Amino acid sequence: MALKGNLRDFTFSQLLNLINLARKTGTLFIDGSGEQVTVSFREGKLAYAQLAGQDNSLVYVLYKAKKLSAAQQRALKTRASHLNDKELGLLLVNANYLSQQDVIISLQSYFLGIVNQLFTWAEGLFHFENNLLPPEDKITLRIGLENIIIEGSRKLREWEHLQDEIPSLDMALKFAERPGVKIGNFNLSAKEWQVISYINPKN
Repeated sequence: MALKGNLRDFTFSQLLNLINLARKTGTLFIDGSGEQVTVSFREGKLAYAQLAGQDNSLVYVLYKAKKLSAAQQRALKTRASHLNDKELGLLLVNANYLSQQDVIISLQSYFLGIVNQLFTWAEGLFHFENNLLPPEDKITLRIGLENIIIEGSRKLREWEHLQDEIPSLDMALKFAERPGVKIGNFNLSAKEWQVISYINPKN
């Protein structure tokens, strides 16, 4: 499939729909906003994702997922630097240090984190290399695209709504002196109160 263009004309959601329906195997390269992203697919399923310039090693992914401490990350980078991701993953699982599920969930979260960013990209050059997959030493997954597309589209709508309310992320927020509603009628969760605590003109 010779596929290339600009996200301005063909959105990321449309690209995923096409790859999903055609059950394509290959790698999508996207260059935009000063960032380069690589996303690989196998038979229409997400297999791998990488952000250029970011450490994409298994050690970093496990550290980011809080499966490793900072000290453990440094130790593994020093002592296991000769091992590739597949070898290291197998070593950690066989040593009962982590479960196979820990590794899979950590990688899935990392890949989805990269992919979900792409839904908000309004512009960026892309091209698809048919049958090109990540290096053999990388751990790949098989994640269905249907839920990714649905969830990504939902987050995009939320992002667009947020942009309508807050045109620039450089805006400083503050509470209205006369909100016009009874504050006592609100019941907020601990996480919602945490978000509210950041509303300060100094931020």
